[in-house]
Amino acid sequence: MNKPKARIIALYLPQYHPVPENDMWWGKGFTEWRNVAGAKPLFRGHRQPRIPADLGFYDLRLPQVREEQARMAREAGIEGFCYWEYWLGGKDRRLLYEPFDAVLESGRPDFPFCLGWANHTWSSKSWTAQSSRKKTTVLREQLYSEDDYREHFMHNLKAFRDPRYITVDGKPLYLVYEPAAIPDAHRFIDIWQKLARENGLKGIHFVGLCYNFRKSVTIDGKKQFTGLKTKAGELYNEVFEMGFDAVNSRGNLRAESIIDGKFKVYYNTFLKYALKVWKLRRYDMERINRHLYVEEDAAENVYPTILPNWDRSPRAGKEAGIYTNDTPEVFARQLDKALRLVENRAPEHRIIIAQSWNEWAEGNYLEPDTRYGTGYLDVIRKKVTNDKNPEE
Repeated sequence: MNKPKARIIALYLPQYHPVPENDMWWGKGFTEWRNVAGAKPLFRGHRQPRIPADLGFYDLRLPQVREEQARMAREAGIEGFCYWEYWLGGKDRRLLYEPFDAVLESGRPDFPFCLGWANHTWSSKSWTAQSSRKKTTVLREQLYSEDDYREHFMHNLKAFRDPRYITVDGKPLYLVYEPAAIPDAHRFIDIWQKLARENGLKGIHFVGLCYNFRKSVTIDGKKQFTGLKTKAGELYNEVFEMGFDAVNSRGNLRAESIIDGKFKVYYNTFLKYALKVWKLRRYDMERINRHLYVEEDAAENVYPTILPNWDRSPRAGKEAGIYTNDTPEVFARQLDKALRLVENRAPEHRIIIAQSWNEWAEGNYLEPDTRYGTGYLDVIRKKVTNDKNPEE
């Protein structure tokens, strides 16, 4: 295989196996395959349900499944997986940890990985969105404290020391889903950097997820709509000022707002918050691609996101955002744009985050499905490694 043009790291959901909490909250044996298989088309031509092909409706407790996922990703030129970890404040409050724990303890698959902290409270909308008319129930709150930061680091130290762990400039890469949700992000980062050095690491390469668009801000208790007035660079700088080394940028919300236009954005917001009505939102993927990236995404310390597809209707029903025309060919043109953003960087920093490897209930995945087979993976292989399928 040729040397990759970029470091593609795919976000990985470790959800597809039964756990006591999901049994209690959503019914015995629940995984999101239930939502995926039960999805229904909401309009003419709506591609639902989306059915996994080569891997089927798998159980992530099976090592054979994890090995096959790694094989597919490796052959496509993906550098590694970023496993979401659900650390909600203490080792005894972790969720969905069994698949990654097995990867770490067994040493298999022999495929690079890093961790991302999905630091958000679990609610009744975590996997199955309620109607906007219904009250959201908190199931397990995300907690923060300095003692917990230390416990969290020490728990992850074995992973950071693993030779498979993905590094940037010699430091383990660690992604945080909601940087601003950490009440004292500076202190969290300082503690982890100190512990890293004390335990023989060069430090941690902290990456904060950040959208390049903010619809509104709250000032003196009142929501004020900012639309596209806020520059992406200002939003990224907020993350850097917390102490993060890099930003994982996302542009889909900005793209949706540009497509909708100012009036429609305000109208839909009024429907949602004033009348508790959420209209079905449909967007053509080609149009999303036109507005997905901004010039600030070319900065050395900004890692852009590639988004092969998006359809949250298995989770949210008619309250979903749905991207149509999400073909491998359209994805190829998006990937070309992302590659141009990183091509002039130092090789170590040519990082692109793939959202996602297997978020099936969000219609957001690279794994093979019954419509396009390995189409999305084939695009990455051709564009990133210049390798072609021998059968082509």
